[in-house]
Amino acid sequence: MHFKLIIALIERSETEAVLEAARAAGATGSTVISQARGEGGEKQKTFFGLNLETPRDAVLLLVEEHLSRSILENIAKTGRFDEKPGTGIAFQVDVEDAVGISHQIRMLTEKVEQEI
Repeated sequence: MHFKLIIALIERSETEAVLEAARAAGATGSTVISQARGEGGEKQKTFFGLNLETPRDAVLLLVEEHLSRSILENIAKTGRFDEKPGTGIAFQVDVEDAVGISHQIRMLTEKVEQEI
């Protein structure tokens, strides 16, 4: 089995919805890193010299490559990434090797066979 790492940088208020969407599309687990900070094309607004930043989370998902695109699309749709600037981004990178995931491989084998 080959894996991809999906990284989603999202507003904290959307984290649970994005995790549910990823699981519905086939993700079997995730890691959430809180207190991430992002900066887009436009400078953040300030109020009396204080930044008005929305709390963000970084969500890491190690997923089987045949399921990765549908998971990525579900995350983008749920997070409304293309509808409003600054809501978040998600991308995937190839994973050369991984250990400690034998229980996930057993869960994924049947699902991936159905996909291909």
